[in-house]
Amino acid sequence: MDIINLIAKKLDIKSNQINEVLKLFAEEATIPFIARYRKERTGGLDEEQLREIETLHNYLTLLQERKETVLKSIEEQGKLTEELKAKIEAADKLQDVEDLYLPYKPKRKTRGTVAKAKGLEPLANFIINNPNFNEDFEEILKEYIDEEKEVLTTEDALQGAKDIIAEMISDNADVRKLVRESFLNESNICSTKTTKKEDDKNSKKKDVYEIYHDFQIEITRVKPYQVLAINRGEREGFLKISFQFDKDDLLNKVFSEYFNFKKSNFEEILRDTTTDSFRRLIQPSIEREIRNHLTELADEHAVSIFSSNLKQLLLQPPILNKRIMGIDPGFVSGSKVAVIDETGKYIEGNTIYPHPPQKKKIAAKKVILDLVQKYDIQLIAIGNGTASRETELLVSEIIKENNLTCHYLIVNEAGASVYSASPVAKQEFPDLEASQRGNISIARRVLDPLAELVKIDPKSIGVGLYQHDVDQKMLNKNLDDVVVSCVNYVGVDLNTASSSLLNYVSGLSKRIAKNIVKFRDENGKFTDRNQLKEISGVGEKLFEQAAGFLKISDGINPLDSTFIHPESYKATEELLNMCNISSTAINEQGMLVKFYVEKNGLQNIAEKLNIGVPTLEDIVENILKPGRDPREDMPKPILRSDILKIEDLENGMALKGTVRNVVDFGAFVDIGVKQDGLLHISEMANKFVKSPLDVVNVGDVIDVTIKSVDIEKNRIALSMK
Repeated sequence: MDIINLIAKKLDIKSNQINEVLKLFAEEATIPFIARYRKERTGGLDEEQLREIETLHNYLTLLQERKETVLKSIEEQGKLTEELKAKIEAADKLQDVEDLYLPYKPKRKTRGTVAKAKGLEPLANFIINNPNFNEDFEEILKEYIDEEKEVLTTEDALQGAKDIIAEMISDNADVRKLVRESFLNESNICSTKTTKKEDDKNSKKKDVYEIYHDFQIEITRVKPYQVLAINRGEREGFLKISFQFDKDDLLNKVFSEYFNFKKSNFEEILRDTTTDSFRRLIQPSIEREIRNHLTELADEHAVSIFSSNLKQLLLQPPILNKRIMGIDPGFVSGSKVAVIDETGKYIEGNTIYPHPPQKKKIAAKKVILDLVQKYDIQLIAIGNGTASRETELLVSEIIKENNLTCHYLIVNEAGASVYSASPVAKQEFPDLEASQRGNISIARRVLDPLAELVKIDPKSIGVGLYQHDVDQKMLNKNLDDVVVSCVNYVGVDLNTASSSLLNYVSGLSKRIAKNIVKFRDENGKFTDRNQLKEISGVGEKLFEQAAGFLKISDGINPLDSTFIHPESYKATEELLNMCNISSTAINEQGMLVKFYVEKNGLQNIAEKLNIGVPTLEDIVENILKPGRDPREDMPKPILRSDILKIEDLENGMALKGTVRNVVDFGAFVDIGVKQDGLLHISEMANKFVKSPLDVVNVGDVIDVTIKSVDIEKNRIALSMK
């Protein structure tokens, strides 16, 4: 099997590009490194394409290994024909290989194997191979009566033969393919309400699945979220799932597929056997396959949505150079307040009790006002959990009553409690109780979302649906890939990054990340990227993979603050010399480099510097904007100083909102009231929208109008039309 050409054909990428990528993988190069620093070798493939190559290569390698195992097993049985070998070698799916292997796969004890042990296989073959037999069949059956083998009657003999034929039909690869394709293209998936006893504990969940109590949809039209919903309902015992299809038509197709004669004197026996084979063996097996297939597709879709949302959340622009107050709202246990400085350092904290049951509102206002004035707080970040809107009202009143210039914003606090109790939080704030750490995390999420959110398990960040229902291994890998991609896309400040953040840098491990922080603590700030080589565990290969993503903003060499890799420093210096510019002047004179390259031609300059055009383009881009944070281009969060209540909303009212979550059927948007509004996919544009992600992403600031408000149910419908 030519894996390289198969990948090239599947992904529509040249085979020489695939070959180079696989060589780089073999050299243990990371995907972020390959995408940014090996464009000449890959032809400029991006991270998404590289991950597709990796995934497909792993699958095809597994497929090839499975083929070899199957061929060896069948050959050892002495049953491998040239025709069968060719079919197995030509198979391009694992399922096809397993279908071809099924008749030869060692079986547990079945009705068919028991019948074979009784010597009834020749009888089964006789029935199949003699369609025109018109003599006394009873006499044939009597020949197989054997008391020692427990074949006591002609009925026993016939039943045993039918059991063997039933398994032969079920094991046939072409039959299974026919049934599988029929289910995938022509069946309906149905869910019905079970008779599970309703009680107080289950009544809420029962209502959740109400729309699936009598649900039916063509399998080609079922949505991923519907698959995951009915799976969960079935797992919890509230729903029963089945398939609806034309059984008589499918049985006729199975019969015609397996038996290659138009007429047989044994047709009644064979049709009865076909029905038994389908009902007892084929249908349950194929239905399991189809359910698994639908679940895999739904998992992939849900994970892709989750990954997209996570990426947008991690790439939210930082709000720099501000002193921030973080508030983790609560009722009974109070609201936790923390103040951080411009670098994220914790300064002071307190607990206030403005809400029921304590209702110490005046005292709470004084605490907040004193802290705002004492530290010149410019921004207050309020967690969006319990008592969020009540706290928002409190802060709004303080700002208004005291004519303060600071603003506030609502922050997604998902995962803050997970962080509070984590070893990372304990290490950062050993003298604080867990309840006093979440508010610090909320404040830091505004200062630098990426640096703070990487400390939390991505699944706990709360930007997806059904994350607990999907394949956890797939989810973890995809979310981890997203975090790695985002961290390396933004780059990391070598002198301020935590070990949690460094851990996601290309080539670095948890151990190396901790060693970097330890080295920094013992030796002071890094002044040169080459100092990385002094750290225990950092060799030439690791330095190559990581150095370009680790930035030093005020080091000896100005190039250390850019994405320019140290391996390209020589070429960069030569380029600057051509332009008569010093590396220390790139902040002021970087535009001259761009003009020089444009005037003399990219290809010409690249050849003189002995580098590729893509590398030259990246060098010029980084000289133009040294130390640039790519998150600057992302939409900024909405800062507020007043509050809106759901009672204030009216149909047709125009508002700005921030997208908090994107799901299959739309997006949830924070418009400044307690409840996020639902922007249904049908209200996103005056044209058909296939996916909400084609229109909005998490963190987008969008213009919406109020379509309807249901105060009793706390529901808000929005529109972008």
